[in-house]
Amino acid sequence: MNADDRNLLARGSVATRLPAQDLERARRFYSEQLGLEPVDERPGGLLYRCGGVEFALFKSTGVSPGTFTQMGWQVDDIEAVVAELKQRGVVFEEVDVPGFRTRNGIADIDGHYPSKGARGERAVWFRDSEGNLLGIGEPVY
Repeated sequence: MNADDRNLLARGSVATRLPAQDLERARRFYSEQLGLEPVDERPGGLLYRCGGVEFALFKSTGVSPGTFTQMGWQVDDIEAVVAELKQRGVVFEEVDVPGFRTRNGIADIDGHYPSKGARGERAVWFRDSEGNLLGIGEPVY
C-alpha cells in the first residue's frame, strides 16, 4: 500500500480559488479575453472547468498581490494559444530574472518535474482583470 492509499486528502481533487473584487468585471475578462464561460455559479462565485479540472472566481474584498503565479494551464501549442489570446487583448508579462527571460512574451525554462518526462518548459504569464497572475506552459520533450 503506498502513502496515497492511506491519505484521504491525497485522494481528493484540487481546485484553484481566485479572488475578484468585481465579479462581473472578472466574468467579462474570462469570457472576452480568455473565451471561457462559467459552468456553474452561485451568489459571489463563478465556477469554470478546463480539461476536467475546476477553478472558481469568488467575490472578495481582498486584493491579489499578483507577485506569484496563482494558476496555470498546460497546453500543447503555446505559440498558437498566445497568438489567439493576444488577438483577444491579453497582455503578456515580460520577465527578466536570473535563470530565464521572455522573448516575445515566451520564456524557455530549463528543467521540469522528472515524473512528467519533459526536459523543460516554455511559459508565459499574464494578469486577469483582478490582478491575479496566471501562467500558461508547454512541456518541452
